Amino acid sequence: MANELQQIEKILPEDIARTFESALNVFQGKHEHMDDLLKHGGTLLRKAARHFTSTQLILGVAALATVAIVVVSRATED
Repeated sequence: MANELQQIEKILPEDIARTFESALNVFQGKHEHMDDLLKHGGTLLRKAARHFTSTQLILGVAALATVAIVVVSRATED
């Protein structure tokens, strides 16, 4: 049973691909995919949080926030 739980919580390539695809759709202006991005990104973050230390997790979230700010500022300049 414990082995099954560890297998479920591994970060799969599909998790990364779904998150990237959703982010790309939102970046291209398809805002109806925002819910998918939040769902897939949350799943990926939850799985990654189990493998990172607190400091790594804080730095990772800060880096993601920085990228999000840059993307939003570039999108509003257009």
